Amino acid sequence: MFNVTTKSIEWGEDTLTLETGKIARQADGSVIATLGETRVMANVTFAKEPKPGQDFFPLTVHYQEKYYAAGKVPGGFFKREARPTEKETLTARLIDRPIRPLFVPGFKHEVLVMCTVLSHDLVNDPDVVAMIAASAALTVSGVPFMGPIAGCRVGYVDGEYILNPEVEDMHNLRNNPEQRLDLVVAGTKDAVMMVESEAYELSEAEMLGAVTFAHEQIQPVIDLIIDLAEDAAKEPFDFTPPNYSALFDAAKAAGEDKMRAAYAITDKQARQNAVSAAKDAIRATLSEEQLADQNLGAALKKLESTVLRSDVVKNGRRIDGRALDQVRPIVCENGLLPRTHGSALFTRGETQALVVTTLGTGDDEQFIDALHGNFKSNFMLHYNFPPYSVGEVGRVSGPGRREIGHGKLAWRALQAVLPASTDFPYTLRLVSEITESNGSSSMASVCGGSLSMMDAGVPLKSAVAGVAMGLILEDDGSYAVLTDILGDEDHLGDMDFKVAGTEEGITSLQMDIKIAGITPEIMEKALAQAKEGRMHILGEMNKSLSGAADFSVHAPRIETMQIPTDKIREVIGSGGKVIREIVEVSGAKVDINDDGIIKIASANGDAIQKAYDMIYSIVAEPEEGKVYKGKVVKIVDFGAFVNFFGKRDGLVHVSQIENRRLNHPSDVLKEGQEVWVKLLGFDDRGKVRLSMKIVDQETGEEVDPEKKDEAAD
Repeated sequence: MFNVTTKSIEWGEDTLTLETGKIARQADGSVIATLGETRVMANVTFAKEPKPGQDFFPLTVHYQEKYYAAGKVPGGFFKREARPTEKETLTARLIDRPIRPLFVPGFKHEVLVMCTVLSHDLVNDPDVVAMIAASAALTVSGVPFMGPIAGCRVGYVDGEYILNPEVEDMHNLRNNPEQRLDLVVAGTKDAVMMVESEAYELSEAEMLGAVTFAHEQIQPVIDLIIDLAEDAAKEPFDFTPPNYSALFDAAKAAGEDKMRAAYAITDKQARQNAVSAAKDAIRATLSEEQLADQNLGAALKKLESTVLRSDVVKNGRRIDGRALDQVRPIVCENGLLPRTHGSALFTRGETQALVVTTLGTGDDEQFIDALHGNFKSNFMLHYNFPPYSVGEVGRVSGPGRREIGHGKLAWRALQAVLPASTDFPYTLRLVSEITESNGSSSMASVCGGSLSMMDAGVPLKSAVAGVAMGLILEDDGSYAVLTDILGDEDHLGDMDFKVAGTEEGITSLQMDIKIAGITPEIMEKALAQAKEGRMHILGEMNKSLSGAADFSVHAPRIETMQIPTDKIREVIGSGGKVIREIVEVSGAKVDINDDGIIKIASANGDAIQKAYDMIYSIVAEPEEGKVYKGKVVKIVDFGAFVNFFGKRDGLVHVSQIENRRLNHPSDVLKEGQEVWVKLLGFDDRGKVRLSMKIVDQETGEEVDPEKKDEAAD
């Protein structure tokens, strides 16, 4: 009934297995990849005919994490998986980016790739397994795919690169000083296709070494996929790339000069209008048959690309007249918004980001329900890209894949410089509003985010800047690396290579290419040129910083205190009674974690002190020999009970009330009376023994009883 093909290798610390032929047999390609006990199913289907008039490649990648894979029930009211989580969206992009350039040029049939996590061992992250499964499914499906690719994750500990580190090792790197890198690399047999990383100030050489290490480690996986395809691949789909050379020649003859003149205009809006006018002029010269050709859009785009690329590589001349390694003019402004906790406006050429920082308390932390467990995050960065930022109209909805991906890239870049939560116990939320865009708005978010947090008084380890690099690679091997690319240079170029970091090193690296890979030589040059650009941008940012910023008067103040874990129950009280009383009486917000760390937050310093004192009185232990001020709570025949330390009471024996014989304690004391007492110690049963007679009841100072008697005489 089944025609199953299975291939396995030992990869790193586990066995990697690929299987096809048993499940989802109606899909064009279906592969289940297993690493350890993490198992992902990838299914590929593609349309056998393109949609009429379609001038783009409609590839869709979905990645789904099923909670049953880790033996969990989804949180929330409906108890089923709903809209994609941030992790699912980011992983779908992670798979899409390296496979998209490898489809045969001109192939515009709809393609759907669906990856489903079936089992998660909480050790091997399913995102890399899904990438391998998707590549294998595409390779056996018969779709015109020039793969396969493979991917892996790389860690970096004590100068050693680690292949596929465990999920726990990659979780919350900011609090794991030994682990300095979370890098995912995808590539073909010959070249690297995609890089995504979170790093902690690695040098360019260390980062390049990590990418090289990853490319070496994926070679056995590529061989495994090829081995699987040799036994199980379907017949290749009969597809011949369209030949539109005659149409391109006609368009070039009719409008190359107009297109070249349009791309000589430095202003983005004016240039776009001129390019549009040049296209209209070209169309006016074409026949009805040529106008009806579905490849007209591709021919016009190729003409644009030819004009831009030839000027860059042959003449070293860019659209806006800059040198290849020159950054656009930069303006940095801080403290624009009066009521926010921190704000900054970062403008680089025609790209602009307004970034706002909000400081919150522990109640504001983001709760994340993930396959490998539930956890909280005290740092959020949200990126918004409205249509007006590029002068367009459009429907505004929730964040899409672009917003989530760009926001996460900026989040990774800034992680490395955040203070430890024990030193700065705030929840941080950054919002980047892209108000103008002409290339590299994610890197503008990094720069603006760094400035905004500094404006809010966040003690960052250092400033972070980011720059986007581009590449023009010609068929003859000649190439040019571009610093701080424009939107058109990204759209018509071969690479988008984003590098963010401090003066000390790289904190994030992301690379996407549109060709069949780049060489280590090109990547090394791009990293070196990016460092020069980053240093220039940091210099411009430093000009706007005039020392440490004042902490906003509108931000909450937070104090932390550490209590023994066995005292947590006493502070919370039965049913939360005690902590509710502390909050109500003091007016401060109080948050306690399982480690005994308490965060007390309020805009009012007196409220924080009041809550602190109330908690201290509960958890602290009285010191023997110390004098305390207390209140008489009960009088008995043999003495008086005094509440002297929080809720702690002690007995003042009748012989310790005054330095004379009393008939009854009520002769000198009454309930509610405030008195000074000295803690003498504890009896065999742990009862507190107090004394009044050796303390001056007016001043609270300890006195010698004998001298007191002499004074009385």
